[in-house]
Amino acid sequence: MKKINKILITGGCGFIGSHISEYFFYKYKRAKIVIYDKMTYAAHRSNLKEIIHSNRVILIKKDICDLKNLDKYCKNTDLLIHAAAESHVDNSFLMRDDFIKTNVIGTKNIMEASLKNKIKNIIHISTDEVYGQILKGKFKESSPLNPSNPYSSSKAAAEMIVKGYIKSFKLPVKIVRPNNIYGTRQHPEKLISGCFWCIIKKKKFTLHGQGKQKRTFLHVKDFCNSLDIIITKGKNFESYNVGTNEEYKNIDLIKLICKLTKVNHKNIIKKISDRLFNDARYSVDYNKILQLGWIKKKTVPKNLKEIWNWTQKNYKNFTR
Repeated sequence: MKKINKILITGGCGFIGSHISEYFFYKYKRAKIVIYDKMTYAAHRSNLKEIIHSNRVILIKKDICDLKNLDKYCKNTDLLIHAAAESHVDNSFLMRDDFIKTNVIGTKNIMEASLKNKIKNIIHISTDEVYGQILKGKFKESSPLNPSNPYSSSKAAAEMIVKGYIKSFKLPVKIVRPNNIYGTRQHPEKLISGCFWCIIKKKKFTLHGQGKQKRTFLHVKDFCNSLDIIITKGKNFESYNVGTNEEYKNIDLIKLICKLTKVNHKNIIKKISDRLFNDARYSVDYNKILQLGWIKKKTVPKNLKEIWNWTQKNYKNFTR
C-alpha cells in the first residue's frame, strides 16, 4: 500500500469517529490527521483531548453536505474514512430529512470529492441494520439489503450511492457493516451509555416494549482494529461484515448493567410503546474478515466497568 501522509476522517469528533481518529493517529505516526466534523449534539472536541493539540491534527468544523469545502480538504488525501452519519433510530422517525441529507447526500459528496481528488483508499462505514431483521441465522455480505426504518433506509441508500461510484468510476471503496458498536464516549441516546447515564442522573431509562429485541455488540476498539485490517488486507469494491457472537436481549443487557452498578433494574426502567417497527434481531456472518486475520479481543461483561467509570467522570457533557 502507498505511504500514507494524510488521513481524512469524517465525523471524527463523534463516538466512533474519535476512536478511529486516535487509532490511526498512533498507527501512522507521521501522517496528518484531518478531522472533518459538523459538530452536532453527539460530537465533542473533548473526545479528542489526547491528540487534538498535536501539530499533526487539524479539526475542520464543516458539513459534508458542503461539497465545495469538502473538495478543498480532500486534496492530497491518501486515506479517507467516512464515519459521519446521523445514527439514532428513534430520531430518524421524526427527522427523516436530516437523515437523508447527511447520510445520503453527504455520502454522495464524499464519493464525488474522492473521485475528483483521486483518493486511492476509501472506507465507507455502514451498519448491519441495512439487512433488516433476521430471526434465525446470519446475514452474509451477499445478502440483499432490506432496511426497515428511516435510519437503516438512509444507510442502505448511501450504500447504493457508493456502489454506483464503484461500478461507474471504479472508485476504490471498501464498505464495512458492523454490529452495534459500544464503548466510552457514546451519547446516552444509545442503550449501554444511556442506561449508565440514567443511573447517575437518577432518571428512568425508557425501554421499548418488553425489551426482548436482540442485538449483537462490538467494542469500538475491536472495530478500529477491523478497519485497519480491511484497509491493509481487504480488497477494493468489497463489503465486509464486522461482528461478534455477543448477542443480548435489551432487557438482559440492562440487568447486567444494573448488577454492575448495584441498582434494581425495576427501579430505573420506564416501559414505553415500541417503535413503529422495531427489528427483532440483527446478526451477521463475519467469517470474511476473520479470514483476513481479525480477532475480537473485547467482551461486554469485561468492558462495562470501563464505560461506567468513564461515564461517571464525563456525564455532564451530555443531555438526553
